[in-house]
Amino acid sequence: MIRHKSFGHGWWYHYRLHEENAAKHCSNGLQPLSRYLHDLFDHCPDEKFLVGPRCSRLRFSLDPDVVRVRHHPVSQMAKLAGDRWSGHTEVELALLNHDARTVAAEVPLWLDSGEHELMRLVKEPGPLTGHIDILRVENGKVWVWDYKPEASKERFAATQTLAYAVMLSQRTGLPLRRFRCGWFDEKEAFVFEPRRMRRFK
Repeated sequence: MIRHKSFGHGWWYHYRLHEENAAKHCSNGLQPLSRYLHDLFDHCPDEKFLVGPRCSRLRFSLDPDVVRVRHHPVSQMAKLAGDRWSGHTEVELALLNHDARTVAAEVPLWLDSGEHELMRLVKEPGPLTGHIDILRVENGKVWVWDYKPEASKERFAATQTLAYAVMLSQRTGLPLRRFRCGWFDEKEAFVFEPRRMRRFK
């Protein structure tokens, strides 16, 4: 049910795909997402992850319209992993095993120089790379989630998750309007719509 592959992308990242959830939710126009998630097992360009900047290290603010949500389902699921200092893997497994809308964890992504205007803001030679902590599908929207143990103190999580959404849009061909972004801990979540940012429509 959960397919797994470890990638040595400068560190070991454990990509997991919940095949049943993906089959159930990656329809109604989301088939390109399903193809991308399955193709990663055999066609991930590992060399791109050994050079260039990482999304998690982006240090510029894009100031999206963020909404703070208490008791969000992803926060409730994160509690199953333990206290607020639980590791990413424990939180990811809790969602994969107990949340019917979670389709994948630690999803590899990349964006080459010149592929998207986002790279002009990065100001470092590409490719830009990253791994989505949690990928969820809800009501036909693709949710890009990042787990942050102290979510309310994050300064650049919106930039990181927006970059993930842009990268996944580029890799799958799905329009940015199909995406939502957020970061969370066991208490609350912070969400926004990337399409509302004029420069990234």
